Amino acid sequence: QGSLVESGGGSVQAGGSLRLSCVASGLRDERYCMGWFRQAPGKEREAVASFDSDGATAYTDAVKGRFTISKDSAKSTLYLQMNSLNHEDTAMYYCAADLVNPCTPGMVVMFGTHPSRFGHRGQGTQVTVST
Repeated sequence: QGSLVESGGGSVQAGGSLRLSCVASGLRDERYCMGWFRQAPGKEREAVASFDSDGATAYTDAVKGRFTISKDSAKSTLYLQMNSLNHEDTAMYYCAADLVNPCTPGMVVMFGTHPSRFGHRGQGTQVTVST
């Protein structure tokens, strides 16, 4: 059985940076699509970024150019480097993984909400950006 555990959230002033980490355990299949999505209070879940099994990345327009998704396979860890943060980035950030194709930010939200029997989602880490 696999699991995902996020960390790295916190409070930061607008313009600042944070790096989120997601440690994966038990995900032995190299074909996993992984990514991040977020949910702010009173709002729907929003795609952030995806990382497919070939290393291709994709971002939602709201974070493109500011956020970078990466993976360290040796550490089984997915990262989200967030720069130039603004108040609209305040949300709970979730890491998710599933065996799906294609691997896109939109698919990350879908399987993060309704995972297949191979899917996993972390418990989330809170990011708060103050103006």
